[in-house]
Amino acid sequence: MSAPSITVRLLGPTDAAILERVAADVFDKPVDGALAREFLDDPRHHLAVAIDADGVVVGMASAVHYIHPDKAAQLFINEVGVAPSHQGLGIGRRLMSELLALGRDLDCTEAWVATEPGNQAARALYEKAGGQEDEAPFVMYTFPFQDR
Repeated sequence: MSAPSITVRLLGPTDAAILERVAADVFDKPVDGALAREFLDDPRHHLAVAIDADGVVVGMASAVHYIHPDKAAQLFINEVGVAPSHQGLGIGRRLMSELLALGRDLDCTEAWVATEPGNQAARALYEKAGGQEDEAPFVMYTFPFQDR
């Protein structure tokens, strides 16, 4: 299998049906149709997908662009997932490139993404995509509201 047989594109509000055929382990959980439509209907939410020749989504990268009262727009890349059967083919890098191009088109001042220190695959992907590791330590706190 070669990466050229993979199409990478951004999804829009009318593309929820594409998420009905997703390879295992691309997303953390099964795609919920209602949530997919809500996500795609929001103009600040973005989803790049990699689709194989059979129409199956084998990779995804999600992002949101946001503004603050004191800062110009930035692009937060939430996560990147590629089916284990398609890893190592450059799909993650292509998905990142798609989102980074979108961030530039949206006049974002920067894009950022975080990962765990031990996630070597993600760190290698982000470096290959042109990212620079921030020297400042990063500590994340989560506030679970409910078990989903």
